[in-house]
Amino acid sequence: MSTEGSSFSSFRARPRQAVRLSQESLVKESFLDGGATLPLVIEPAAENLNLVSWAAANRDWVRERLDRHGGVLFRNFDPKSVEVFEQFVTAVAGEPLRYSERTSPRSQVSGRIYTSTDYPPQYPIFLHNEQSYNLRFPAVISFYCVIPAAAGGETPIADNRKIFQRIDPEIRRRFAERGYRYVRNFGDGFGLTWQEAFQTEDAATVERYCRDNQIDLEWKDAGRRLRTSQVRRAIAHHPRTGDLCWFNHLTFFHVSTLVPDVRDALLAEFSQDDLPNNTFYGDGEPIEPEAMEHLRDAYRQETVSFPWRQGDVLLLDNISVAHGRQPFEGARKTVVAMANPVDWDVVASG
Repeated sequence: MSTEGSSFSSFRARPRQAVRLSQESLVKESFLDGGATLPLVIEPAAENLNLVSWAAANRDWVRERLDRHGGVLFRNFDPKSVEVFEQFVTAVAGEPLRYSERTSPRSQVSGRIYTSTDYPPQYPIFLHNEQSYNLRFPAVISFYCVIPAAAGGETPIADNRKIFQRIDPEIRRRFAERGYRYVRNFGDGFGLTWQEAFQTEDAATVERYCRDNQIDLEWKDAGRRLRTSQVRRAIAHHPRTGDLCWFNHLTFFHVSTLVPDVRDALLAEFSQDDLPNNTFYGDGEPIEPEAMEHLRDAYRQETVSFPWRQGDVLLLDNISVAHGRQPFEGARKTVVAMANPVDWDVVASG
């Protein structure tokens, strides 16, 4: 609902003359240094502006900016607490979602607010789109910087629409026709256990979930080990803008994307099919090394990064923008919320 012209406050400067301020006049828009239009930066132009109240009154206005830019950085609002951050996400994107079909360790902070991936700080996390391997995924993801790192720890982002345009048309065609296959192996001492990934101790519940979500599964060693395999699309039509987006986890989960010491250690222990995570073409054939390097380069070319400030809130369109994490030193606490569920059938590109 547009709030253009709505009254935030009024005062009488002269008899019988009232002045009305639009909600939009209470904030100012800019961009980070360097000229990139991702993210849009929104800051308060009035003192003591309440982020949650303002966002609730300007939800459509914020969403239009999110559609256009893919990411909005709310700076100098000072949400003050994780609970206020959760209220903000609810105001702009709906009730936060539960983290299901997990592929990375997270800790629940409050309600449906989680820590960002609990991954060793010395390693980078490559860019990806949250839960793009799920049949239903969040269309919006938001981060709140509680404590910035002493050094590093940025959350790099990249526009998937521009990544799509950078990718060689022949490589795009292969994945458009064949999709990609994501294979996971549980129970070998690396990565999440199946109990943690599916948030249950009951094998029958896992089987039912996989059946309902188009995931093939194979139990091994009397149920102690599990392999899953799911074929997913690589390209999405944005449901609001119609833009073509490179939207998948195929680069993120491919073994060649890991840092060399981790990759080499895993390949010394496992075959390609037995790795904790790996991706292939949808028909199971290996993806060419040169194609993987081309995809990683497309992400790198579009990456934008900035230092976190305490109190920053970053709102991302999870379909049009990918995110990652840089290595860091010192304490770092960034929490995340996911919202606005969308089904792959709605965005699938032919």
